[in-house]
Amino acid sequence: MITLHEKIDVNRPLHEALRYLADFRTAPEWGHSIAAARKLTRGPVANGTRFEVVCRHPLGRLSVHYTLTRLDEAGVISLHGTNRYFSVDDLIHLSETATGTRIDYRTVFRFNKPLCWIEERLRGGLEETGRMSAQRIKRALDDHLPAPCKCRNSERGEKLLLPAVFDFTRFGFRHACKRFQPMSRSMLGKHIVITDASSGIGLATARRLAESGAQLTLVIRDESKALGLQRALERESGNPHVHLEVADLSRMAEVDRLVRRLRRLDRPVDVLVNNTGAPSNSRRDTGEGLEYNFALSLLSPYRLTCGLKPLLDRAGTARVINVLATGMYTQALSLEHLEAPPQGYSGGVACARAKRALMVVTREWARQWRQDGIVVNAMHPGWVSTPEAQTTWPRFQRLARPVLRTPEQGADTIIWLAVASEAALCSGELFLDREPRAANLLASTRESPEHCRQLMTTLAHYVGAPPHGRRTAGIAC
Repeated sequence: MITLHEKIDVNRPLHEALRYLADFRTAPEWGHSIAAARKLTRGPVANGTRFEVVCRHPLGRLSVHYTLTRLDEAGVISLHGTNRYFSVDDLIHLSETATGTRIDYRTVFRFNKPLCWIEERLRGGLEETGRMSAQRIKRALDDHLPAPCKCRNSERGEKLLLPAVFDFTRFGFRHACKRFQPMSRSMLGKHIVITDASSGIGLATARRLAESGAQLTLVIRDESKALGLQRALERESGNPHVHLEVADLSRMAEVDRLVRRLRRLDRPVDVLVNNTGAPSNSRRDTGEGLEYNFALSLLSPYRLTCGLKPLLDRAGTARVINVLATGMYTQALSLEHLEAPPQGYSGGVACARAKRALMVVTREWARQWRQDGIVVNAMHPGWVSTPEAQTTWPRFQRLARPVLRTPEQGADTIIWLAVASEAALCSGELFLDREPRAANLLASTRESPEHCRQLMTTLAHYVGAPPHGRRTAGIAC
């Protein structure tokens, strides 16, 4: 038997430290030898919740199945883990201090044959692992991480293009994971609005943020999915604060009605995730005289964000996250063709131009709203396999299948931008895998300050004088 015992003081309230440590999915963020972890049971983290934790060791990896045997809000966490070589018991006591919380962490290993014969040889390595894990817990919970910056490999890759394309794949995500920092900020009581949340990246984002305890407003198009989606998220996460709104965001009249409904609810919005943009391959109008891809991928997030600006202001320190696409890198801002003409129409190009324009909007909002305490950033998820992408780009999805990311991998940076404390230290940036990246890989796609101003003027005209002829009061930025 080997016993490890560490004590640390952290600058966090007891209930926040308790919630973070009890959810063993956070273990890879602080466990020195832990590579991955997942929750095996549905519902909230509570007595009886089971986890699988994957540990690194000199000969490879091994899985340990943990059960949360005690979770006491007064400050006690107990877990029991087993695998074929050993059993382990973790007992964590938390107590309040003048500046935060004291954590008393005790771990007991009991080894089966044949490891019991070399137990003493393992002691030194395990004790060092315990000390390092305790310091990593302190670093995670103190949560004083620096602002994110580009790594040197990313900068070189952007100059050479081919390595930058590698970053869009699942292998790029796995490589970037090695640089990820912990996310321990509490999201309890935070109100998050997510558009296009019924499948793919939007649904993956909603699941993770529901598990964080945030209050969610999910905007979906298909009313028939609403009740089932709400019940599934509540059942999986144990979070009863999941509210659904039904709106077709390609139609500005429905965007305006959604804004009015959310304003009537009068709840500040802490995070707005603009995830709209499943493109149409063929050119079609929305019924309001607008080209579909322009309306859905650019004008809709612009109009929705402007409409919710008073609720973002009231949050104090709000965040807006605009979800882009890798096609943006191939297109320059085209003020003459914000709404693509029928001649030579390409749905992919129209969507890419709309996303390029949304990147410009991201930077302009970041500059204009800095004094209002609103952080605005964009992200692109890489190449992701989603139902929408399989319908829109079936050939690319088929050819690139071995390297495509999962929706969960694609959603990771959205979640980080919504949750991480250090994400609020940057505004007006484009992120991939939690790192700021260049918004232009090609010199031909760079826009001038004058073009940026013209874009904002043009979009403000669309909002102030909507195509159906009525001026919409209270929506302008």
